[in-house]
Amino acid sequence: MIVYNVTILIENDVREEWLEWMKKHHVPDVMATGCFVENKMMKVLVDDPKAIATTYAFHYLANSMEDYQNYIDNYAENLRKDVVERYGSKMNAFRTLLEVV
Repeated sequence: MIVYNVTILIENDVREEWLEWMKKHHVPDVMATGCFVENKMMKVLVDDPKAIATTYAFHYLANSMEDYQNYIDNYAENLRKDVVERYGSKMNAFRTLLEVV
């Protein structure tokens, strides 16, 4: 199983709107590609009450590298573009590819 991890730091002034949009639109759109069989959304716990941003991790599970590559080749660019157009200056993202062993 392949885990496509997307970690996003989102500024707190748009966090609630962004989180709602991610739950209602972006994550369902990613899952609708058929490339992933499961997803999990997690919030990174931080003890700094003065933090101006919050970090979230999204795990998308693919059955194979072929399914993941299909996502990258055919869907990722447009789906990323949607997020960046809405929240680009308020967020920072990085991606990690993992294999369940």
